[in-house]
Parts: sequence; structure tokens; C-alpha cells
Amino acid sequence: MKTLLVPVALHDALPSVFETAMLTARRFGSLIEGVSLRPALAEYVPVDMVGGMTWLRDEEADRVEAEEAGTRFIAAMEGAGIPRHPRDGLCTPANVAGAGPRYRWRQDVPAGDAFLGQYARLFSATVVGRPGSNDGSPRMTTFETALFEGGRPILLAPPTPPTSLGEAVLIAWNGSTETARAVAFAMPFLRDAKRILVLSVEGGTVPGPSAEDLARALACEGVDAAHKALPAGRRTPGETFLAEAKEFGCDLLIKGAYTQSRLRQMIFGGPTSHLLSHADLPVLMAH
Repeated sequence: MKTLLVPVALHDALPSVFETAMLTARRFGSLIEGVSLRPALAEYVPVDMVGGMTWLRDEEADRVEAEEAGTRFIAAMEGAGIPRHPRDGLCTPANVAGAGPRYRWRQDVPAGDAFLGQYARLFSATVVGRPGSNDGSPRMTTFETALFEGGRPILLAPPTPPTSLGEAVLIAWNGSTETARAVAFAMPFLRDAKRILVLSVEGGTVPGPSAEDLARALACEGVDAAHKALPAGRRTPGETFLAEAKEFGCDLLIKGAYTQSRLRQMIFGGPTSHLLSHADLPVLMAH
């Protein structure tokens, strides 16, 4: 987790995104890189329902929003005492070894989510806010672009800034390839955590190894983890994962994203959809 990408859009969860990134950076001595994230001009064509007119977001508004994003990002980093990485400083094994958390801002980036999906491939993780349906919430397209196009994990920041991250970790295990990838990406957190619980819920798994199997495999990696397999109950698997995470005192949940298809989860619901709507703690996800 030595490099963290933070796409900065002007939404209400921005303080939590910054805090989630800084907590991670302090734990691993990470470089946090912020970039402005705003819709591409050609993609942003709202319709006036009264007059039937369409309008394009103008370049000046786009420039102002990008500058505001940079101002907020830099102010958050400076306010937290995170030093700035040299503007033209390249990372080398010599200057990274033993380095603490630091940040840099990349000013000139293309608008639109396509750039984010490509650029995220260069980072240990991308930190985004939990999507929502309100005007002030992070966009779902940002989350999905980074998740499906980035090839790296997503660190999902809750609506309220967390106070700790990675001390007590819950793995929402369902035996799937997606969750196996999430666990692999999360190994830096797992090696550093004080308490780990591997949890599976009957009715929320696919054919694959059990929670106990995963705990034993982690032990071979030098990671001590408890395990628990719960029977099906009145709560959905997603509800159970969050309830157990709260009882465990969890400050990081690890989950594979969309083991079931997105369309199926849109219609019938599913653990990923539930976490995207209700998680109040950081979640590391991969697909």
C-alpha cells in the first residue's frame, strides 16, 4: 500500500475520503496522489425538462472545479501535517525506503472517468467515497470505473471520517474468486492488524473453500485469524456482515465485489449492494 490514488470530486464525503487515505498512508508510509475528477464535457448534457433544451458544461466552470478540488486536497493534507512530495521528484528505491506519508497533486488530467480507470492501474489502491443517490454523494460511476477498469483494489471511505483503520479486520468470506483477490490485495493490512475474523454466512457463499480453510491458509502466511461460519437467519448476508463487524469492533472490512452480477444485485439485492448502501466503516473491495 505504498501508493494511493485519490480522485477528488466535490461531494459531501470528501473529508472521509481524505481521512481514509491519510490513515492508510500513515500506516504504510504511502504516497497519496490527488487528481481532479469531473465529468467530461461531452458526457455532461443535462436536459431542461420544461423547455426541452440541453446545455453543455462550459470550460471555465470545469477549470474552476478542478482548481477547487486541488485547493481542498492540498488544504486537507497540509492541515494534517502530511508533507508534500517534491513537484518533480521521482520515486526511487533510495528515497522511498523509510519514507513517511507524503502527498502530491497532479493538476492537468483529462476529464471523465475513462482516465481514472486507466490511471488507477499504477497504484496500490484507489480511495473513493461510498456512492449514494443524493446530489451531494459520490458518483457510482466513479466507484465502478475504478473497480472494473483499474485492476487494483478499491478502498471505500464511509460517509463519516473513520478514526482508525486496519486494527481489527473482518473478511466477509464467500469462497469466491473475487473475495480471494480482495484478500490477496489486503495482505499488507492483514499482516499489520491486531485482530482478524474470517466470517462466512450460510446462503451467502459459492462453491469454494470455507472460512476455516482461509484462516488456515492465512496462518501459513504468518497471519493469525479467527474464523466463524454462521447459519442462515432472518438477516441477509450483507446485514450479517455489517452487524458482526460492529460487534467485532471492526475498522476495516474486506469483501469481493459483485460475486453475483450487477444486474442481479440491482434487481434482487446482494451483499455488495448492501455494503454500498449501508457500510459505515472503510471497506476494501476487489473484483
